[in-house]
Amino acid sequence: MDTSLIAFMESQLEQTTSTFHRYMYPQIAWDSRMFGLIGPRGVGKSTMFLQYIKEHRHEKQMLYVSAEHIYFTTHTLIEVADTFAIEGGQQLFIDEIHKYENWSRELKQIYDAHPEMKIGFTGSSVLDISKGQSDLSRRALIFTMQGLSFREYLSMFHDINVPVYALDQILHHEARIQSLLHPIPLFREYLQHGYYPFAAEGNFDMRLHQVVNQTMEVDIPQFANMTPATGRKLKKLLAVIAQSVPFKPVMDSLSTVIGTSRNVLPDYFLYMEQAGMIGQLRDNTSGIRGIGKVEEVYLDNTNLAYVLGGQATDTGNIRETFFYNQLRVTTNVISSRISDFTIDGKTFEVSGKKKASDGDSFGRKLYKH
Repeated sequence: MDTSLIAFMESQLEQTTSTFHRYMYPQIAWDSRMFGLIGPRGVGKSTMFLQYIKEHRHEKQMLYVSAEHIYFTTHTLIEVADTFAIEGGQQLFIDEIHKYENWSRELKQIYDAHPEMKIGFTGSSVLDISKGQSDLSRRALIFTMQGLSFREYLSMFHDINVPVYALDQILHHEARIQSLLHPIPLFREYLQHGYYPFAAEGNFDMRLHQVVNQTMEVDIPQFANMTPATGRKLKKLLAVIAQSVPFKPVMDSLSTVIGTSRNVLPDYFLYMEQAGMIGQLRDNTSGIRGIGKVEEVYLDNTNLAYVLGGQATDTGNIRETFFYNQLRVTTNVISSRISDFTIDGKTFEVSGKKKASDGDSFGRKLYKH
């Protein structure tokens, strides 16, 4: 095996700690023949792979590579897999697979050529696993990971461990943080810079702007075969949304502001949603999760709202963004005709600046249909 790849893996493992695991860690089928972990930039996908390798490399021979490593300017993933197999390799992890031009075709070939080898890969959440020269949807299990919850933030940044509570437990006031008497100050910290694990590295605003720029100027255009000019229009569209969330999309007006055809705007919104930049609140007219008519558009999470929204950031919007961002991970959140959100027949009104006098409380009205 090429020594530069081994040295790269060892350096990455040396920098990785296992004191904290993301919520997705125990859910991944690590022993599957092929699986993918996708999600927005910066949520910890690479770290999760490295943690698993560090904790289990004594059990089997593993190799971790990054598809953006300079080695792959003159070599292929197939070459690496073939060599690794000859040397008795059992589990191959490929990071940033979306950076590799022929990723789907070569992954399929590796899967077919080495049935004894297990393959895991990470990729951008905009990655369509069924799109490409080879359909991997029948071969690979796909897991999607989002950013930190408040519970995870408390554990990772403050060493405060809180159990997972179901929505019904929260509604019945059964959720407790026994070791934290005053959670509001830490909750405010989380809302502003607690969604992304890289907040621990400092210079958070700068790092998040870099995530936004890479996502809008590289990831989405690369996936959708867009020109650089179109990438700039995407950033302009995101800026418009950031200044007026929750945003009711009016395609004719937007097309004039952005300088593009109204017919392509729904695709732009979908790409940004898949990439973890926005969330689109839909109704249930289709009867299928995530396919209804878009009623309102939010920034994906509260950290983006504070960094991109600037002076336009509104307390009520922050509350709604937090609610929608957190609940949609495990439930189907749809729009409500009489309030803000509907989940499993329950209607939620999330208090905003004009809805409740207590600026630190989350007001809620619950109706059962």
